[in-house]
Amino acid sequence: MYVTPSRKAQKAVEALIRGVLVLSSTVAVLTTLGIVASLLFESLRFFDAVPLTDFLFGLEWSPQTAIRADQVGASGSFGAVPLFAGTLLISAIALVIAIPVGLYSAIYLAEYASTSVRAWVKPTLEILAGIPTVVYGFFAALVVAPWLRGAGEGAGFEVSSESALAAGLVMGIMIIPLISSLAEDVISAVPRSLREAALGLGATRSEMIRQIVLPAALPGIMGGVLLAASRAIGETMIVVMAAGLSANLTANPFQAVTTVTVQIVTLLTGDQEFDSPKTLVAFALGLVLFVVTLLLNVVALKVVKKYREQYE
Repeated sequence: MYVTPSRKAQKAVEALIRGVLVLSSTVAVLTTLGIVASLLFESLRFFDAVPLTDFLFGLEWSPQTAIRADQVGASGSFGAVPLFAGTLLISAIALVIAIPVGLYSAIYLAEYASTSVRAWVKPTLEILAGIPTVVYGFFAALVVAPWLRGAGEGAGFEVSSESALAAGLVMGIMIIPLISSLAEDVISAVPRSLREAALGLGATRSEMIRQIVLPAALPGIMGGVLLAASRAIGETMIVVMAAGLSANLTANPFQAVTTVTVQIVTLLTGDQEFDSPKTLVAFALGLVLFVVTLLLNVVALKVVKKYREQYE
């Protein structure tokens, strides 16, 4: 009754669906542009008061400015290098822990584990992804940090009660499920014909995995690693509870450090007015995180494109 050549209901429905899809895409693009614009405009206001070179290359971070010009500390120090160094240090420790464990777990589950073992190992592993980050923070502050301090004292090292190593270790445990789950799905999706061809030519299982499966699954694995790196760079609660708030410029993992995200939260906590460098610097830090994430995506896309051309 309603579907007749004159009504052309199918074309009308397709036009409606197309319009909804275009609207959704437009909203996503405009939201992204709005976020970038807000970060950029507020960052430019900050750079009007503080030179860009002082922010990017300054070695001292002390953003506590005074309310009145006659108070002590009327001008703060906004050198963000200690924040960048702390962020990279903690993220590097986390990825050094998470990438091998997550990848090896994925290989075992996809290539070696039986169906019954996989049925309980994978859900158990993914329970880690559902634990709130504040619980990881408690674990880092109450268990890992004291253990590291005691072990360091026993070995003759001076380990701070709040250290980058404690935060990095626990953060690495937290992001293991991200790498493991994504890598396992990608490895399982590699065509079985590639495996059978390698084994038929006389390759052992380990050679088949190393030379055929992993290169073919590399684009998906890179995506999982990139997601884990973004999660590590953006983590806040674990750093606050395990690494502290001290902006120390050091490469020593036994010392207390802080990260960009922690300082953003600290700067914007409480009743703040967005007209002072102390508050506006949070937007500059956010812009730096945005640029770093963009660069990570560009590098990952280039790697994916390189290997995808070899296996298409």
